[in-house]
Amino acid sequence: MKANVKKMVYAALFAALTCAATFAIKIPTPGTGGYVHPGDAIVILSGVMVGPVYGALAAGIGSAMADMLGGYFLYAPVTFLIKGIAAVLCGVVYQRIGRIERLRSIAVGIGGVIDMLVVAGGYYSYEVFFYGAAGALASVPANLIQGASGLILALVLYPILHAIPSFKELKA
Repeated sequence: MKANVKKMVYAALFAALTCAATFAIKIPTPGTGGYVHPGDAIVILSGVMVGPVYGALAAGIGSAMADMLGGYFLYAPVTFLIKGIAAVLCGVVYQRIGRIERLRSIAVGIGGVIDMLVVAGGYYSYEVFFYGAAGALASVPANLIQGASGLILALVLYPILHAIPSFKELKA
């Protein structure tokens, strides 16, 4: 029971961090009306640090909150789904590959690549209905750049977070 409360608290923390990282630092992408942000790093780390289920909730809620705060209401439901799925997959990969200590950073990296593909593919699939295939394709490069920056940032932040004793307790 105590572990579940800790996971819920950390999931809430990661939801807030995801929202802040997504909403506070925005680099506009020309021609798409969107922006690149470091929030995907926290999406990846949500799945890795608090596990697939709590990580999915944290990533989905935090990312959708950022969309709503930023006026992207049309995207909030699909963002919840896409970022949640990305965090689930990152968490599952980490649980499987990260069992071996020397492969943990590699597991985070693989999760980051999965995040890139899920986010770019998910938004493309959603935007096809609104903008057509060509219009939806215009956002793919920006989503891949965002994912790559999230991957790099997650790889930088992971060893710092992993060294915190309370995160090790969550995984025990």
